[in-house]
Amino acid sequence: MAWPWLSCLLLPVLVVSVAANVAPTFLLNMTSVTLPEDLPVGAEAFWLLAQDLDQDPLTYGISGPNAYFFTVTPATGEVKLASPLDYETRYWFSVTISVSDGHNNPVKKEMQVIVEDRNDNAPVFQNTGFSTNISETLPVCSVVFSVLATDKDTGSAGAVRYYIEEVIPSTGDSKHLFKILSNGSIILSGSLSYNNKSAFYQLELKACDSGGLYNNSFIMQCSSPVFLSISVIDQPDLDPQFVRELYLASVAEDAPQGTSVLKVEAVDGDKGINDRVSYSISNSTRPGWFNIGPDGVIRVSGSLDREQLLEEDEEVQVQVTATEVHPNIYGQEAKVSIWVMLRVTDVNDHKPEFFNCSLSACTFTPQEAQANFTGSVDEHASTRIPIDGLTMVVYDPDKGSNGTFLLSLGGPDAKAFSVSPERAAGSAEVQVLVRAPSLVDYEKQTVMLVQVVAIDSVSRNSSVALVTIHLRDVNDHRPTFPHSLYNLSVFEHSANGFVVTNSSHAFDPDTGEGGHITYSLLPGNGADIFEVDPDTGTVTVRNSELLDREKQAMYYLTLQATDGGNLSSSTTLQIHVLDINDNRPVVSGSYNIFVQEEEGNVSVTIQAHDDDQPGTNNSRLYFSLLPSPYSHNFSVDPDTGLLRNLGPLDREAIDPALGGRIVLTVRVADCGVPVLSTEVNVTITVEDINDNVPIFNQSSYTFLVRERDPDVLVGVVKAWDADQTEANNRISFSLSGSGANNFMLRGFVLGSGRAEGQLWLPSDVSLDYETQASFNLTVSAENPDPQGAEATAGIFVSVEDVNDEPPTLDAASLRGIRVAENGSQHGLVAEVVAQDVDTTSQLEVQLVNVICTKAGNDVGSLCHGWFSVLANGSVLINQSEAIDYETCDLVTLVVRAYDLTTDPRFQAYSDNGRLLITIEDVNDNAPYFLPENKTFVIIPELVMPNQQVASVRARDNDSGNNGAILFSILQVDFITKDGAVIPFQDFFRVSTSSKANMFIGNIELVTSLDSTLQGTYQVTVQAQDRPSVGPALKAKITLNLFTVDQSYRVRLQFSTNKEEVGANTEEIKAALAQATRTTVYIVDIKDIESTARARGRSYLDAYFVFSNGSALTLDQLSAMIRDDQDSLTQLLQLGLVVVGYQESQESDLPQLLSSIIIGLGVALLLVIVIMTTALVCARKSYHRKLRAMKAAKEARRTAAGVMPSVSAIPGTNMYTTERANPMLNLSTKDLGFESQSSSSDLDHISLNSLDNNSVDLEKDKQETKEPLPSPTEPDAEPLSVVLSGRKAGTGGQQNELSFTNAGLDTTDL
Repeated sequence: MAWPWLSCLLLPVLVVSVAANVAPTFLLNMTSVTLPEDLPVGAEAFWLLAQDLDQDPLTYGISGPNAYFFTVTPATGEVKLASPLDYETRYWFSVTISVSDGHNNPVKKEMQVIVEDRNDNAPVFQNTGFSTNISETLPVCSVVFSVLATDKDTGSAGAVRYYIEEVIPSTGDSKHLFKILSNGSIILSGSLSYNNKSAFYQLELKACDSGGLYNNSFIMQCSSPVFLSISVIDQPDLDPQFVRELYLASVAEDAPQGTSVLKVEAVDGDKGINDRVSYSISNSTRPGWFNIGPDGVIRVSGSLDREQLLEEDEEVQVQVTATEVHPNIYGQEAKVSIWVMLRVTDVNDHKPEFFNCSLSACTFTPQEAQANFTGSVDEHASTRIPIDGLTMVVYDPDKGSNGTFLLSLGGPDAKAFSVSPERAAGSAEVQVLVRAPSLVDYEKQTVMLVQVVAIDSVSRNSSVALVTIHLRDVNDHRPTFPHSLYNLSVFEHSANGFVVTNSSHAFDPDTGEGGHITYSLLPGNGADIFEVDPDTGTVTVRNSELLDREKQAMYYLTLQATDGGNLSSSTTLQIHVLDINDNRPVVSGSYNIFVQEEEGNVSVTIQAHDDDQPGTNNSRLYFSLLPSPYSHNFSVDPDTGLLRNLGPLDREAIDPALGGRIVLTVRVADCGVPVLSTEVNVTITVEDINDNVPIFNQSSYTFLVRERDPDVLVGVVKAWDADQTEANNRISFSLSGSGANNFMLRGFVLGSGRAEGQLWLPSDVSLDYETQASFNLTVSAENPDPQGAEATAGIFVSVEDVNDEPPTLDAASLRGIRVAENGSQHGLVAEVVAQDVDTTSQLEVQLVNVICTKAGNDVGSLCHGWFSVLANGSVLINQSEAIDYETCDLVTLVVRAYDLTTDPRFQAYSDNGRLLITIEDVNDNAPYFLPENKTFVIIPELVMPNQQVASVRARDNDSGNNGAILFSILQVDFITKDGAVIPFQDFFRVSTSSKANMFIGNIELVTSLDSTLQGTYQVTVQAQDRPSVGPALKAKITLNLFTVDQSYRVRLQFSTNKEEVGANTEEIKAALAQATRTTVYIVDIKDIESTARARGRSYLDAYFVFSNGSALTLDQLSAMIRDDQDSLTQLLQLGLVVVGYQESQESDLPQLLSSIIIGLGVALLLVIVIMTTALVCARKSYHRKLRAMKAAKEARRTAAGVMPSVSAIPGTNMYTTERANPMLNLSTKDLGFESQSSSSDLDHISLNSLDNNSVDLEKDKQETKEPLPSPTEPDAEPLSVVLSGRKAGTGGQQNELSFTNAGLDTTDL
């Protein structure tokens, strides 16, 4: 399609003066082509391109052994795929491409076709049935099983990953019990347990590749699922188990040794092992008290004492260990332990005892028992007040009534006290209470004694404890001060904690707590300023800030002393506050003074006072002026505070930011120690007068403005006035000069005394550079004061030319170009030229878009990186190796020109232009064979010369001759069944044809094949492309043509004629194919000779071949038909009666017919005897001869055969009264059949022994009228003579099967 355009392009270059016609030549890139193996048949593969200097019409072609992969359009060179490509069969091949101009010999060239792999194969497991046994103790992360799946694809499409789809049983525990590694190893991820988990697992496995391209999509291929069965084997890995979870028993504490207490029992945890268990006590809270025997009975082995178990809840815990006799799989003892609770019951064997502790903290050990206790109590304490400090507990370890006891008091002072409680059980806290307060008197005695008696209520055993009670004195005196008034002094603002006095102490004759004095200040004036130490009575300053003489000069405080019995007395403290210099001078009022510059004067007195004590240095004042920017212009009197100016004031000398305000700071200080001072600001405002003229910041201004720009700012002029008030420094501007009416001047105040004038072009005025290129103007600045002077400055305005024209693209630089694929060209391929009429233009070429198309269809962004466009318009090949004709044959670069300096108001871009880049094909893809899901089988008996026996399909992704494929046969080998290799030549040939974009190679037989050979023909076929330039690419594939020899030919007899069998051929083949799962090849269908119609009327010879080239034997065929009852029923309905080999059936006919005829003769003889005995007796000899002649006649007319050594299936006509075959023991309803064979052949008899089992009596009568042999000489037995005459035509095997029937002797005939 592109050739006419190419011819026109090359015509000016190639025209030369020649004397003869020049042969065409292929383009240089016609060397190889790369095609994906999933390229559809009929799709465009590549193009053949050649050039002819004579401009003759060209005719393209593809030849060679691999040419069948492609079809080529001769006139255009378009090559389409005719046969599927298959990378796994052939990843490259070559074809011969040719071009002819009709005048010279065709120009040929080899083209390599490279097949790119695609993800067209799913992983396949090497086996499909897996099972394994594993021990339940298999360690985690151990390998359980390994599987292997392979994928014929390459790269990620051939990288196999394995998955566990499902684990059965599907429980939460088993879901993640196994995991499969990338190498196919299945490892254990968790622990197994035969008893607690499952004993069997089934894993559904799947293998997937890592994905790859297929039919332009990224897909993943997965295998069919396979299943792994895992059986878990039990191991002795479990410890024994006790049959009960808790064992509990009781025993009296006085039980004798050997007493049985409890029996425990344990069994082996491994159910299938059930090992014997022994028992032992491995731990006990009371060792030696109990033991255990081999029978698991726990007995008393020592003396028991319940009272030792009170902290243990009266229980003894015994740890019983059950140990299996034999070790577990780890060589360790398998054992389990359980704690047995044995409760010891009480007997009364203890008396109550006293303990010095609190009830919750007592341990009640015998060593802690005491008989002496102490306590204390206040004298004259109230009734039932308990003795302090007495911690007495009575304890009897016996239980119930055995532990009940009575309490009472005795001793010299028992009348003054009582005991509580008087009755208790087990343990109790004992209190001694005051009973008679008058008897408890500290002044009479300081110590009192009582006895506490505890008596067991059952055994009357008792214990006595002596209690010593110390009496405490009570407070009966109050504290007193030596003086009723104390005069004190303190400086104001003394520090917190400053001691005012430490001599104001009170006295109390009481001792102990009653004599301890506590000091406090009673509420009142000054209580928040002072504080007293409660123990020492020292008075200190509490709040220094509040202690101020100026607020209060004297304080009166009440100091109170209180003893431990809350008795108190008080005294008065008189405190004088002494003055310190703690107040700064205070200035009255504020000072703001207004004065006119030049003429005004300042005179003001600062008013101040000090609150410290009058008449002292602390309150005497001193005035001074602090330094500041303007303080040197003023003075202040140090004693009176009078402030004056030293000379005239100038407003302009003051910083304008101050607004004419001068701030002076006057310090007022006292004469105390330390010196305290206060500062006050005096603000003096100097009022402005108009005494200054405006000034421009420049004497002249130069401005630049572009043409055609209305309403724009041309420039700014600025002026300022030194006066500092708006009334005196406000500035106004005016404009004059030639052309001033083209401008307007807008004034703006920038701040106090500063203004600017903005020179603008009005919105209805735009300057024209060509009309007037510059303007000279004058600007004036003046104050509003009519008496004020004005200032002027010059303005020069220059008009600037504007870049306002868009750029354009040179149409000649956008003419299409051609670029060859696969790195054939590099660097610069085109120049895009941009132009602009503006003199200040700065141009660059931009790439706007890239359009990728293949055969007119958009293919997306495949080619976006192939080319680049520089700013100067250079078009460069960016990725030469990536340019691929097979994916994109036309690249369109959309470009535009951009002027970097174009005014933003105008178009800066040119219109878009298109540069077409045509991609030229090169032979970069090798042919590849398409996968065939067919098995080729040759039956030599059926195959004739020139008949097709196999086919291959191939494709080439290149176009034209580069993608044209030619097939050829490289080698033919015959592989016998024993592995021998026999080379063959000239037995096969291959023809190339194409369909769409696929090439087909039909392999035909050249000569007849030897039907006796058993094996496989291996035919190596080559596919080669035919590039016009460069070497051809090739690919090879080896086909296996399986042969089936005559030994597998099977004959089927039908009860119908050959026409009906032929009409039912498809149904018969379908039924046979369903039963055998094979391909049925029918060799012949014929009628059976009339003499052989005892069982069938026609036969069908056929072969039954599997897809792998193997064929069915007779035994296998019979078994398969018998196993498929549906197919058997259908075949019987279609008339099938006998299945066997051709020879066996032919040799079987004479004997069968003879048997039938003899049987019919005997039946006829019996009928005649029954009808009339006389007639049978008279004509006995005649009937015998008749039967013999019939047998001889049938023997002559029947092919040589023998009687089978055993009964055929079901070939006997002997039946019982139930019509069952006694030789087969089958009922009449059983339609199955089977084959029986000797060493060399198998005989098969009719499925119905009554088929055609009849004799034409009329015909027999006619045959009996033939003259009998002459009786002049002894007659030999006729049937033997006839049969002996047949021996010459029989083999040795027939002699072996022959026999003599003495019961059928016809010599008397």
